[in-house]
Amino acid sequence: MRDVNIWSEEFGAVTDTPILLIMGSMSQGILWPEEFIDRLVAGGRRVIRYDHRDTGMSDTVDFAAEPYTWHDIKNDGYRVMDAHGLRSAHLVAHSAGGLLAQFIAVERPERVRSLTVIGSSPLGGGEGQVLMRALLGQPQTEGSLPEPAPEFTSFYRALMATPPPEDRRARIDGMVAEQRLLHGTGLPFDEDEARRLQERIYDRARDLSAVVNHRLAAAAEPNFEPVDVLHKVTAPTLVIEGSHEPVKPGHGAIIAEQIPGARLMVVAGMGHTLPPEVHEELAAAILAHTPG
Repeated sequence: MRDVNIWSEEFGAVTDTPILLIMGSMSQGILWPEEFIDRLVAGGRRVIRYDHRDTGMSDTVDFAAEPYTWHDIKNDGYRVMDAHGLRSAHLVAHSAGGLLAQFIAVERPERVRSLTVIGSSPLGGGEGQVLMRALLGQPQTEGSLPEPAPEFTSFYRALMATPPPEDRRARIDGMVAEQRLLHGTGLPFDEDEARRLQERIYDRARDLSAVVNHRLAAAAEPNFEPVDVLHKVTAPTLVIEGSHEPVKPGHGAIIAEQIPGARLMVVAGMGHTLPPEVHEELAAAILAHTPG
């Protein structure tokens, strides 16, 4: 398989304590807000964010000709660290990025100074299968992770049954509606700011449709996640979940239970996005959790 070029961006002084930000599935790195990053930089952190393959400005892949799995997406994180000269870093990860970060913490503990997962699910919990059963209206198996909120399921069922939008405006309208859903109901939703963000995401993508390859990668190796391994995590771990999490409600507590010494933090009003109202609280917690 050819090398895939990964776009990354660095903030802060090269001599400062490094934090690698890992965003979720099918998501560009710019979903880590600059205002949030600025708070980390002001606290003496060197911060790196990046676009996963098949998102944003990173390379897109002809999946039929060069298929890959989530192991490759995970390994891109190592490649970003290597490219920035980091033998280790504090990992701060969101949603499916949290699964990748947990896997890295199990697989290469020497590269993880600390672990922070936000709005994520426990590695090995089969969160993808839970989502799919919910969307298909199938019963969950005994011991499954909690289902997403009903409004999440209804939104994506309708989306799956709707023809794809035909032009830029319609596509961005749909992206804003999706951000509104993920934002949750606990904080005001700034539609104008959401539209500016989604326009930026649309315009900087090499191929916006390439994100579907992340789903194909998951299907190519359904058992990507190792099971019953979180007890092996040695990195100090902070687990953050919003009180209005619509996608993975209650999953944070399960992560915290399974990782020795992990601490759970619930952020009032937060859903599955990172709005300005929570930047100060999140940054303060992460700065306290990522010593030099």
